[in-house]
Amino acid sequence: MGQPTVGGLEFAGSLRDLYRLNLHLRTASRVIVRLGEFYAAAFSELRTKASHLPWERYLRPGQPVAVRVTCHQSKLYHSDAVAERVLGAIGDRLGIPAEPAAWDEDSSEAPPQGVVVRLSNNMCTVSMDSSGALLHRRGYRLATAKAPLRETLAAAMLLASGWNMEAPLLDPFCGSGTIPIEAALLAQRIAPGKIRRFAFMDWTSFEADLWTEEHAAAIAAEREAMPLLLASDRDAGAIRAAEANAGRAGIAGAITYTCQAVSAITPPPGPGWVVTNPPYGVRVSADKDLRNLYAQLGHVLRLRCPGWQVALLCNSLPLLHQIQMSLDTSRSWVNGGLRVMLACGTVPG
Repeated sequence: MGQPTVGGLEFAGSLRDLYRLNLHLRTASRVIVRLGEFYAAAFSELRTKASHLPWERYLRPGQPVAVRVTCHQSKLYHSDAVAERVLGAIGDRLGIPAEPAAWDEDSSEAPPQGVVVRLSNNMCTVSMDSSGALLHRRGYRLATAKAPLRETLAAAMLLASGWNMEAPLLDPFCGSGTIPIEAALLAQRIAPGKIRRFAFMDWTSFEADLWTEEHAAAIAAEREAMPLLLASDRDAGAIRAAEANAGRAGIAGAITYTCQAVSAITPPPGPGWVVTNPPYGVRVSADKDLRNLYAQLGHVLRLRCPGWQVALLCNSLPLLHQIQMSLDTSRSWVNGGLRVMLACGTVPG
């Protein structure tokens, strides 16, 4: 078992574990590998100790490197100066100065190798980013609709909703299709990292045969069984984007898409799950009155989905009150800079 930390989980593992984690994790943002931890209260001390780390296991001489630094209650508090010393230490170790590169998580281009440096109370922790692009970048979502939902958050919603991966699932505000696509990947046991690259593939210590073995094992573990997945949106462009993304994810035939308003949804008989990300807050339009939309959603759910489970993302309790349903809002995350709640409950009836 790992040790929970602020914003993550810390544990020891093998190279095989590292490959498996990047391939299979659905809700994590990245996997970093700790190179070392040491005390550093002066820049000379930082550079000397950082030069003793085994950079040659990960980097080639002269390779572009992006260094991300955070400093907290330490004598070394200037992040750019810390990054400069770490780059110098890499050059000292490898014999050729490391080329500095920018760390842009929002770029669609392949990122340079990332080094994560954290200074807290003069203790310096240095890690390598093994993932590269954040893990929510599965590789399938090239077409987007307005206010897109990160794949990792969609997967977290599905897991937290209690969906059993067998009952019907409905998303009446599907946008670019992230929730139903993630549901299909879950149900078919398709590894979320199946079609993307990772930073560790460029490490000098990368074992291609081991990665090929793990990738093949993931494909062999997939299953064909598929529950009924229904996705709809009133925006025809969003439906086209969702269908294109599903095709890239390799599950084009797993989801039934319909262009319609929430008032027109017709769920199948029997209990199921409604998991959705309706418009809220400042994401779409600040002057748009969303209260009627939420009231209509609640009315449609009570009328047509009695006994179904519901899980929806929202940042506003007043909007949730419009649904007129008992909802548990104890779980929250950050989405697009907004604190949002996952509201879960059972549709009465």
